[in-house]
Amino acid sequence: MTNALLTKLLVASHNAGKISEIRDLCGPLGIQVTSAAELGLPEPDETGDTFEANAATKALAAAKASGLIALSDDSGLVVDALDGAPGVYTADWATLEDGSRDFKVAMQKVEDALRARGADTDEKRTGRFVSVLCLAKPDGEVSFYRGEADGVLVWPPRGSLGFGYDPVFRPDGHSRTFGEMPAEEKHGWKPGQATALSHRARAFKLFAEQCLGVAAT
Repeated sequence: MTNALLTKLLVASHNAGKISEIRDLCGPLGIQVTSAAELGLPEPDETGDTFEANAATKALAAAKASGLIALSDDSGLVVDALDGAPGVYTADWATLEDGSRDFKVAMQKVEDALRARGADTDEKRTGRFVSVLCLAKPDGEVSFYRGEADGVLVWPPRGSLGFGYDPVFRPDGHSRTFGEMPAEEKHGWKPGQATALSHRARAFKLFAEQCLGVAAT
């Protein structure tokens, strides 16, 4: 799907952190962003077993309900020592009995699982954040853009910036966690910039190059 004239985009999400990051990424491209939350659209059930399947579910539901081109993100934490868990169930690990989410609880679950597997060195605590963006048109056409950021799971959590599991994820080549990085450093990417750090920024870079025709560097 190529659309170099895209000026308005519906972000198919109710997650304030994701919406903020995508809005920041779209800003330099002159794309006006609204969200499923702002339009009061319902959240579809995510029953897929891959990031791509869940991303498509969200993007297609929002596009068909609104008549707008929609961009969704399905992302998660993949931990090698846990056989890829929590993976597509990343948010579920944070869900409490009352339906609310507490990522402090989720981070503790990951740590407990790592300790149970004897993962007590950096070499045993590797993992990655994965982000799959899905762009969907109301007619059902979809395209996907995948980004990954490798790193190490640290403990205790460090930093109060970001959201989700950011405080326990230290990306490769850095001494600080995502939770210790300001937004501009973590997910900031602009046209003409050769690299992107976060998984979502890397996926968005592909989206900008392949869908919007932004020149790759």
